[in-house]
Amino acid sequence: MQTLHQMPATTDMEVTSIRLERELKEKLKELAGGQGYQALIRGVLWDYIENRQPSPIQKRISLEQIRASVTATAQRDESCALTGKAIRSQESMFLGLTTNGDWVPLSVGSF
Repeated sequence: MQTLHQMPATTDMEVTSIRLERELKEKLKELAGGQGYQALIRGVLWDYIENRQPSPIQKRISLEQIRASVTATAQRDESCALTGKAIRSQESMFLGLTTNGDWVPLSVGSF
């Protein structure tokens, strides 16, 4: 799920050098719009970290936040984003598309 991170003061950040192809840098600038591509990259990296960390207690969402759902089979243990109910690997489930554009696990019978 997407989480907004407050940008710390630049004095609290460390300078990091990364080599990017010129075309990639230009595309990032286009995508970033007014926020700047460095802020975009920080957001992408934070999202990556949050999605890679195991989270036994996921943030809950409300039913009103679900735009659509599709049937699925869990490939790993999950937790229902509506109820918190455990969804075991290889168990039937739904994937719910939220109003934020995130896909979240939903247990059968949760809505």
